[in-house]
Formats: sequence, structure tokens, C-alpha cells
Amino acid sequence: MKNGTALSSGSISSTTGELAERIARTAAAGKPIQLMTHQILGYPDFDANYEMIRLFHENGVEIVELQLPFSEPIADGPVFLKANQASLENGTTTEQCLRFARKVVADFPGIAFVFMTYYNIVVRQGIQAFVRTCADIGIRGLIVPDAYPEESDDFLQACREHGVEPILIVTPYTSDERLAYLSRQTGGFLYCAARKGVTGSKTTFGEETDAFLARVRAVARTPVAVGFGIQHAEDVAFLRGKSDIAIIGTRLLTLLEEEGLPGVERFLKSLSGAAS
Repeated sequence: MKNGTALSSGSISSTTGELAERIARTAAAGKPIQLMTHQILGYPDFDANYEMIRLFHENGVEIVELQLPFSEPIADGPVFLKANQASLENGTTTEQCLRFARKVVADFPGIAFVFMTYYNIVVRQGIQAFVRTCADIGIRGLIVPDAYPEESDDFLQACREHGVEPILIVTPYTSDERLAYLSRQTGGFLYCAARKGVTGSKTTFGEETDAFLARVRAVARTPVAVGFGIQHAEDVAFLRGKSDIAIIGTRLLTLLEEEGLPGVERFLKSLSGAAS
């Protein structure tokens, strides 16, 4: 976004990576707000992950965040924490997640896939090796909440070398100075957590959200995405014209557990309608 307006063709600089350009093309084609969804890999199992992604594809989701499970997911609320633990207890490995990602990237080329994980996993895999593998699979971006840019030069450099976008997170409590800094460092899009805290709790969208996004738009050099607490189609409708992407995570997992795939599909249809 620039000057407080939604993305339009040509608003992304020539140095921006493929993910941001892809988002801009979709916006230029007339989509008011794009949808990004989330899957914790291996929970409840990989077959369910695949079926969820199939539903995402059928209902117009543009971006899917694949989370590599970790034992101490500090940015995740209780629903995601439980799912991370269950996935690991089921024996999910990083290698299995990478193989699964390779399959869905190939099977659903209309979706841009990004990984979300924690820095311990990246370091254990080897920073260069991990990012290079992501690029080879076709992963467009990496969300690593505890890879602070001031302390992660090797990670950021590897992302630049291999064309994988490092996606950074800001909150309403981020100072203007740091907001400007993070907007310069991020790639793909700037992830705006709509409130302080962890994932899962309901966020009340209103004037405070508007003020936060106005601050973000004043400095953002990439598309802007809003997550943390989007639970209804009305939330997506509220964000139209204010954010380029609405991120839905915990609500989808809760629906899967409570109502199964039919409940997820009904919800996705309502989101698709709100985003059109």
C-alpha cells in the first residue's frame, strides 16, 4: 500500500519479490481483499491437511501458511499449542513436512504457500540448507516470529540469496520508528497482528484497528496482511479497503475439530463472499 490506498498495478517496486508481485496482480485483477489460511502440518494428520488445502483451493484462498510444528510455539495460543504438541506426539518430522509441502505446491499451483515455524527448526536444519530447500520446493515466504531481524543477518541474507521472502510481524504496540524499520526489512507482505498477544482470541475490529492500519500504510512498502482474531466473514468485510490480505487460522482449526470438513467448507464460502 502507498498513501493509505489499496494496492494497484504498479504500486510494488521492481525490487519486490515474487510473492508481493503476485498479491499485487491479484489486487489489480479486481479482488478487494485476499484470503490467507493456516495449517499445522501433521494435525490431525497429513490427509486432513491435504483435504483442507483442497477446500482452500476450491474456495478462492490465495495464500496458505504451512506451520512446521514446534514444541514451544511462543506466538501461538492454546488451540494451536495443543495442535503443535499433538502433531509432534504423532511423530511428525520436519522432513515429512517438507515432502508434504512439495506435493501441495505442485498440486495447487494457484495458491502461494509460505512456511511458518520457529528459529530453532531453521537453525537445526542449517539456515542456508533450509532456505535453499524452501526455494526448491516453491515456498514463497517464511514467517519465523522469533527470528528478530537485528539478530538474524544470516537468515535474512539466505532469504535474499534464494528468493524466499522473510515476512515480519508488527502489532498495534509497535512504535512508529520500529514500524518503519520492519517495513523496510520485510518481504512479501507485512504481517499485522491486530492485537498484542497470541493467536486464537477474538479481536474486536473498530477505530483502534483503523488507526493501527493507517500507521502501517504510511510506511508499508509491501502488501499488508491482518491476522490474529479473524473469526467471521464480517471481520473480513471490515478489512476490505484497509488491508490487502485477511489471515484466518484458529477459527478454521476449531471448525475442523467441531464440525469436520463440511463446517470448514461452509465457513470458507462465507469468507469468499465477504472477500469478493
